[in-house]
Amino acid sequence: MNNFNNRPTPQAETRYPSLTRFICTELTRGYFLEHNEAKYTERRERVYTCMRIPKELEKLMIFGFFLCVDAFLYVFTLLPLRVLLALLRLFTLPCCGFSGSRLLQPAQVCDMLRGLILVLCFSMMHYVDYSMMYHLIRGQSVIKLYIIYNMLEVADRLFSSFGQDILDALYWTATEPKERKRDNIGVIPHFFMAVFYVFLHAILIMVQASTLNVAFNSHNKSLLTIMMSNNFVEIKGSVFKKFEKNNLFQMSNSDIKERFTSYVLLLIVCLRNMEQFSWNPDHLWVLFPDVFMVVTSEVAVDVIKHAFITKFNDITADVYSEYRASLAFDLVSSRQKNACTDYSDSVARRMGFIPLPLAVLLIRVVMSSVRLQGALSYTCVLLFYLGLVTLKVLNSIVLLGKSCVYVKRAKMEDKLFERPSTAPSSSAKSPSKADPASRPPSPPPDADAEQLPSMLLKEDDEDEEEEEEAQLPSETKHKTSKKDLLEIDRFTICGNRID
Repeated sequence: MNNFNNRPTPQAETRYPSLTRFICTELTRGYFLEHNEAKYTERRERVYTCMRIPKELEKLMIFGFFLCVDAFLYVFTLLPLRVLLALLRLFTLPCCGFSGSRLLQPAQVCDMLRGLILVLCFSMMHYVDYSMMYHLIRGQSVIKLYIIYNMLEVADRLFSSFGQDILDALYWTATEPKERKRDNIGVIPHFFMAVFYVFLHAILIMVQASTLNVAFNSHNKSLLTIMMSNNFVEIKGSVFKKFEKNNLFQMSNSDIKERFTSYVLLLIVCLRNMEQFSWNPDHLWVLFPDVFMVVTSEVAVDVIKHAFITKFNDITADVYSEYRASLAFDLVSSRQKNACTDYSDSVARRMGFIPLPLAVLLIRVVMSSVRLQGALSYTCVLLFYLGLVTLKVLNSIVLLGKSCVYVKRAKMEDKLFERPSTAPSSSAKSPSKADPASRPPSPPPDADAEQLPSMLLKEDDEDEEEEEEAQLPSETKHKTSKKDLLEIDRFTICGNRID
């Protein structure tokens, strides 16, 4: 009886667990994820965002790439024709008794300056021996070439950042109204500064192309492997930094410019190699694996970098649609009749892409790689030029149509009709801060082709207008989130924070 009373109760057994009971508890215990539903839903959304980043990023990259193609083809196709029209006006108007204050329009003066810079720099590049530079670089060690290539990348960014300022200063000095007080050093010094800059930048890109060519032609491919691994070092220097939407926009524009420049450098390398092998088509397949490795590494680095930046900074994938709409806004606004800048200049300001040095180098390489003999070869050159003009026109039409769609989708078309301010300090202000009363009226039905983007964006029916009025609060909030992107006039590409 006493032994029965001294037996431990079930409550006492729980206070002294055994090893068997512990193992059973570990094997059968459960938990409920719905108790922390918000946390796990957020984690799932982050995974979905990372999965959407490649698609959204490549949409932006493709659109920006064709913007760079359009600005680059402009130098080879429409710029010569515009220079010829300016020369025709320059020589014919005095004979017709012209007595106006301006012999040439400001845009024609800028075209003349661009054409003159292009011709002078191309003439100067004839004194630079590409073969000697190639063999001089080939004689260096792998470590030296790796360091040189990194230094060239930094120098290219610095040149692009400062070069557009030099060209803008030249254009404004040449077209500034004469009645204003002169506070500049004159057109001729600015012109020589611009020529010197374009020439130096073209040489720098030539050294980059020569270094890449040496990497392609090395036997063990060690230099090419090191150069490609340098792209992945960029991930380490980017993903663990604090990024805001403006900073990410800056990085996206820089990545677009770098990708386009890399493709042009690959084209130059392929032209030089094909010339050395007498244009043997079989050698093109020898170059294909290396070209594929360079392109693949560029795309992979961009995707990984942007995926982790958006993950660590809680940025949604929809932000790339806003970036694309901002680039489209630049394109559509540059086609307006009252535009204050050329489209190629707006691309240069946004992306740091200056087509003149790259165009000078490509013309120099093509002229040295292709030999013209006989009337048939000149006929082929003429047909090739007509093909480039056709490609430029078709590309511009498609880009303009797509840009109008993106601008309407982002509800930014009202900013197109705001008259730009002429104050000196208004270059950094948003178009939304302009006076609504200063907007020009809607274009008439017989408007000219220069007002086509405005007409396309104005063709909304009454139902769409009622919908927009009903969604006015959300639309105002949407525009406020995009205001910072439109306020940024130039990105420095140096990674500084934009406040």
